[in-house]
This record gives sequence, structure tokens and C-alpha cells, in this order.
Amino acid sequence: MELGLTFPLQRFLKMKTPGYGIQPDRRFCWDLHCIDLQGRKCLLAVHCHTRYTFVYYDVAPFQWADLPGLFRQGLAESLSAAGFDPVQTEGYLRRADAIALTRTHGRREVAFLNRAWEDVLALDLCLDTASQTQPLLDHAVNTRPSRCAGFEGLGTGLERMHNTLHTGGY
Repeated sequence: MELGLTFPLQRFLKMKTPGYGIQPDRRFCWDLHCIDLQGRKCLLAVHCHTRYTFVYYDVAPFQWADLPGLFRQGLAESLSAAGFDPVQTEGYLRRADAIALTRTHGRREVAFLNRAWEDVLALDLCLDTASQTQPLLDHAVNTRPSRCAGFEGLGTGLERMHNTLHTGGY
């Protein structure tokens, strides 16, 4: 699995620019960004194929140090809160194999990440400042009609991720 890091996230983590990704299947690609919500640093993760999005709120410095672990935890918690079977989530993560940090996965994918970020900002009333996981905010963003790189036309990130995981479309 590849995690594409935006330039602002790379600067925030004080890391050198990673190499380009080599994964041809966008179902195993996510783009990650660092955003501020109510003055707290948060992880925004957007699936390149479906535009399924999750936010991890108020990330501590030690959590940023293990970005792959932070991502795995955030994804598992988000999918669980959205009603996905943990066995399917684990199957997806197992099939995705090792996590590689890369550059973002293209202009189109980053454009969809920016749209997801706009949705998060527009729906920040759903933010629960008492929890790092944001099931209500994630649900609000993922049930909004949107476009994405992996599917034609309008749909929701939740439906598309459901399709991808439930049909074994990975």
C-alpha cells in the first residue's frame, strides 16, 4: 500500500521528499495531508480510488512519528465506525501488504483530496473534540455526493468503498 504525502505534510514532518509510487492499482493508494481543525493538527486521509475520507483529530507528536501505524489505526477505526466488517478491513490491509511512503498520486487525486478537505471544513460542526476518531465527521463527508478518480459520475465515498471492500474489488 502506498501513502502519498502532500508537500505541506512532508514539511510538517520535516522529511525529505519521498520517491514516486509504483503501485498501479489505485485501490491500494491513499493520499495524506496535515490539516488544522480548531487549532489542532489532524491527519486527513483520502483513498485515491473511491475518495473515502477519514480525519484523525489532534494527533500527538509521537503519533506523527509512526505515520504508517497512525494511518492503519485511523483507517481501521473509521471503517469500523462506518459499519464495515473488521475481517474485511483486515483482509484489505493484509492484501495491501507493506506500507510505503511516496509522493502524492497525481494532480487529479490531489484535486479530489482538496475537495474532501473543503467538505471537512464545511462540515466541521460534526467535529468531536473529545475523540481522535471522527465517525460523525467521516460519515458526513463520505455520504456527500462527489466525484473521484476510480469511478465515473457522482457517488459517495462510503458507497464506493463499500463496493470496493464487499465485492472483493481489490
